[in-house]
Amino acid sequence: MSKTSTIKSRASGKATLAAVAARAGVSAMTASRALNQPERVSDAVRERVGLAVAELGYVPNRAARALASAHSNVIVVLVPSLSNAVFTAVLEGIQDAIGSGNYQLLIGNTRYSDAEEEKLLGIYLQSNPDGILLSSLSQSERVTQMLAASGVPVVSMMDLASAPGQLSVGFSQFDAGHAMTRYLIDKGYARIGFIGAQLDERTLRRADGYRKAMRDAGLAHARLELMVGEPSTIALGAELVGRMLEQAPDCDAVFCCNDDLAHGAIYQCQRSGIKVPEQLAVCGFNDLPASAWMTPSVTTIGTPRYRIGFEAAGLLLALMNGKAPPLAQIDLGFTLMARESA
Repeated sequence: MSKTSTIKSRASGKATLAAVAARAGVSAMTASRALNQPERVSDAVRERVGLAVAELGYVPNRAARALASAHSNVIVVLVPSLSNAVFTAVLEGIQDAIGSGNYQLLIGNTRYSDAEEEKLLGIYLQSNPDGILLSSLSQSERVTQMLAASGVPVVSMMDLASAPGQLSVGFSQFDAGHAMTRYLIDKGYARIGFIGAQLDERTLRRADGYRKAMRDAGLAHARLELMVGEPSTIALGAELVGRMLEQAPDCDAVFCCNDDLAHGAIYQCQRSGIKVPEQLAVCGFNDLPASAWMTPSVTTIGTPRYRIGFEAAGLLLALMNGKAPPLAQIDLGFTLMARESA
């Protein structure tokens, strides 16, 4: 190993490509070809470079390679939660769409925080990603600036964009919230409460759909809404349905912004001797697997979470390959799952 290579390796604490080349007895360019274009070197050279890599513990510098080639083979995916079943299904769809190709996912958990999203995007853009998938339509001004400056193709997931040039795959959260509320009205319920938690943009759009249906039917009332910024859990659903019945004792149905809250509401009704749906109808959103097996089973909105991830990744891959999208929006729709709880 040359003195220069040794110094570089010791200074950084990491083996360098130059050190690998020196150990293998080849030039740095040949060592790079052996790692990145192995078909362009002989078997003997490939074997010597591989042995040097193993001996030195060399790890390629992806960022440097990306700058040199203008391609990183990295796709950034930002989601608000890694424990929420909604987004694990989306991630599965993305992974399957990418398949066993050369692309790697760089997944970030924003934790429903603009500041965290800004931090993660700032870090991930240093890897010169080839594409970005976002789970929201609205970003902070700083994130919007970073995305525009990067020039990286971006596709948003979960809702449908209205801004010109913004590509999105999902369904109308507003229409879904409106459809569930309209269903309850048509069933004869007149004092329909809305329970919301987390208050991310998807929940707020569902709430807007609820309000529109209630106003149009002449049924809207402030006491029928209960919105909190806390993370959504089954326990919170149990607590909130109790609070709803305290502030609106004549409430005859509750539309929970997701299934976790609906499950908690049903459990609390059972503990309190409130019959569902005879005394209180309970509805949710997202059709989580447990919802069909609850007693009573939960009336909810079925959302195509896996397909959203799959189609969004497919659209992004097309953009990354220079293909113009046929549509700025891909509307995958939703399904109202009418079950026993309403």
